[in-house]
Amino acid sequence: MQVLNVLSKLIDYPDNELMENLDSVIDFVKASSEIEADEKETLMEFISWMRIHTSTGIQQTYVETFDMVPEHDLHLTHHIFGDDNGRGPALIDLSEHFKNEGLEVKDGEIPDFLPLLLEYASTLDDMGSRVFLGDAKRIIKIIADNLDEAESPYSKLIRMVEKRSYLAEAA
Repeated sequence: MQVLNVLSKLIDYPDNELMENLDSVIDFVKASSEIEADEKETLMEFISWMRIHTSTGIQQTYVETFDMVPEHDLHLTHHIFGDDNGRGPALIDLSEHFKNEGLEVKDGEIPDFLPLLLEYASTLDDMGSRVFLGDAKRIIKIIADNLDEAESPYSKLIRMVEKRSYLAEAA
């Protein structure tokens, strides 16, 4: 499920490594047989948007979008618990799941961060990734709706994640 890995990178903070490797991302998207035509179009539009902006401009947009607006937060448990005490056990459970699956969450990373979840889901087969993401589809939809309302360039990427979280679409 390499498309989920691509989405993980594009939805994560746009660091210099990503910006320097956009040509490789484009090559992968164009060559991939697992990415549907409409998804390729969405990915290419987003990458084109990235290319017409400076790295600093994209980083500023990212921070303004995801770090400054709680309704866009990419930490999924935030949308369920906010800052409530129930969030801690949920994060511990997710950390334990990752540890049991052999994925090490780096120090300082919160395990409910959507790009990290996508990175993990990319290691699963299609059905496994749909089941894993399916647990979060309601929250993913809320984030996508909020980004649509804000007319964010990231909204279509989150919609792709949402689409890939539905079991009914599994092959």
